[in-house]
Amino acid sequence: MVGAGGASAQRNALVFLVSSDAAAMTTRDRIDAMPRRIGVVTVARSDYGHLGPVLTEIRAAGDLQLLLFVASAHLSPRFGETVRMIEADGWSIAERVEMLLDSDAPSAIAESIGRGVTTFAAAFARHDPDVVVVLGDRFEMLSAAIAALPLTLPVAHLHGGEVTEGAIDEQVRHAITKLSHLHFAAAEPYARRLAQMGEEAWRIHCVGAPGLDRFRTAAFLPRPVLSARLGLPLARPTLLVTFHPGTLDGGEAVAQTDELLAALARFDVEMILTSPGADASSHGIIERLRAFAAGRANARFVPSLGDDVYCSLLRESAAMAGNSSSALIEAPSFGLPAVNVGDRQRGRLRAANVIDVAHGRDAIAAGIERALDPAFRRTLDGLLNPYGDGRAAPRIVKVLREVELGPRLVRKAFVDLPKS
Repeated sequence: MVGAGGASAQRNALVFLVSSDAAAMTTRDRIDAMPRRIGVVTVARSDYGHLGPVLTEIRAAGDLQLLLFVASAHLSPRFGETVRMIEADGWSIAERVEMLLDSDAPSAIAESIGRGVTTFAAAFARHDPDVVVVLGDRFEMLSAAIAALPLTLPVAHLHGGEVTEGAIDEQVRHAITKLSHLHFAAAEPYARRLAQMGEEAWRIHCVGAPGLDRFRTAAFLPRPVLSARLGLPLARPTLLVTFHPGTLDGGEAVAQTDELLAALARFDVEMILTSPGADASSHGIIERLRAFAAGRANARFVPSLGDDVYCSLLRESAAMAGNSSSALIEAPSFGLPAVNVGDRQRGRLRAANVIDVAHGRDAIAAGIERALDPAFRRTLDGLLNPYGDGRAAPRIVKVLREVELGPRLVRKAFVDLPKS
């Protein structure tokens, strides 16, 4: 275990001190009375929004101690330096984990993964968490999970078992699954896939997507406040646009962005464009989005909106366009039409709000026209979100609180499929 004499090692000690006083506490009693230390990793705005309800639930638990590790794009000015938003939200940061090179070349992403393993390992050794929580499929999360492995730190993984065939995220996500010891699936098909990957049933918990929890309690900003924050009148229908590199598309990201922008230019709507994630070819996308918005009074490029603005835009927008997982996971909660461009999200569970289109400008424009049609929006009245009921965080934290730490958790067995 991490750090001789640390909390993890103490909780798993097998030797008890016996006192002549029958009322005296054993070493195990004292250890169990200590707050369990839950390390949570956040690397970008995309996971931070989903993790917010989990962070709140951990902080509210008197028997848990939150250790927040903030890394990668959060610390980068290019991606909005969103660590400042985390601090403004009142979260105490255990450590800032520097790992991201200021380059979007594939070799730089590989080097960032290696740097992340080194820096996360050092951070985990210093802070000695009992469990490390990671989310999703970012390469930075893979670094954290690898770093935890030789330290024998249990890893809890959110949003495992999903499929995104158009990006390296697909391999990253499944690699994290095999490095993890607890699995919090966002839907039943994903829980079944985790079992298919050989994970033991007691490790798999179908809880829903924690990012939906925040919609039950969010203080949504009214349209006039949004207008002032964004510097747009928001008098016309609004499109929320996020486009990420399809990292298996052979370097076509910039050309694909140009097709998207050519389609957007056909519409007399107001547009909010946000940065992609810190993937290969992301810098070229950012440059194209920034230039597009700079030449149009009806468009704004905002590297990172902040969760209050983003959630409010999900409620106020007429449609989404791009290839963000938010269109599939969060938008259904608002009955928000979403034009999903290309293959990046291929294979992921989707509701009827999603309109799948190819990368060409004509196909994208046709999809946007359909999404903006009030008749299509009316078909989404009462839409159920396949990613849960908005009560995932309490279920997750209950498991983190109650799971038995020790050899059973960190020693994994592979469950073979039944013979046909």
